[in-house]
Amino acid sequence: MSLIYPNIVPANNQRLPDALTVKHGPAQLLSSFVLEGDKAARRIGIRLRLRHDFDELLYLNRQKVANGTWYPLMRLFNPEMSDLTPENSYWLAGENEQGEIVATHAGRVYYWPNSTLEQEVDELLYGRRDNVERCIVTAADARLVTGVVVYGGSAWVRPDYRGQRLSQLLPRLGRAYALARWPIDWGISIVAPVLVEKGVAAGYGYKRESRSIIFPGAPTGAFENVLVSVTAADAYKDFAAILRDGFFSSSADRSVSSSASSRFDNIDTRISSEDVFQGSSSRS
Repeated sequence: MSLIYPNIVPANNQRLPDALTVKHGPAQLLSSFVLEGDKAARRIGIRLRLRHDFDELLYLNRQKVANGTWYPLMRLFNPEMSDLTPENSYWLAGENEQGEIVATHAGRVYYWPNSTLEQEVDELLYGRRDNVERCIVTAADARLVTGVVVYGGSAWVRPDYRGQRLSQLLPRLGRAYALARWPIDWGISIVAPVLVEKGVAAGYGYKRESRSIIFPGAPTGAFENVLVSVTAADAYKDFAAILRDGFFSSSADRSVSSSASSRFDNIDTRISSEDVFQGSSSRS
């Protein structure tokens, strides 16, 4: 069972920079990264807000599932199926000038001081259930992932806002926020092989990939997924490189082709739920 690492909970629905208090990690780097990322979002008319009301994320998700622009939340981000609290989870909402949510990304923080992902993966993926089904784990990195771990997922961008690298920006900003609030050891996600092969997982900032994790209870039967991860040290290097290389600059925004950027923003919702576990729901 996952414990909760002690932490201070910010007020719900604050602007991301206002919600940031650096308790852990390199303060100057994390503060600069979040502020520059927030500026980059504002240049395209989006205000980023930090939230922990997952009922609202679920409500939004169900609306978007109904109109075909999103897939159901995976169990670990569904408050009806998982033990989500303001102390162990958060989500980013990107709002346009009309106050509409046009982009999201969520994080769930696990505290495994005496266990590993390999031991905890069933509860993580199946959520709060009485009769938990068993995963088949051969990913070697699952035995390395321990301590304080942030799982990132539920990335969504409304179709008319795709092509602006939001699916590369929001996962990193969420990770930076988590690293500042908790003493994170690992950032992880579990994705379909196609996301690794197409470079999308790397676009989210993950530096490692390890195969495989099979889900016997998945809606399509047993299928393979890939553990992607990044250590805290590598995440800091990633943030520093982005700031150094001008990823957030307006000139960099213009230099990236719309088609290349759209590849990352579209893939979460264009690939079927059989292929993308991050955006799918393993229903009972």
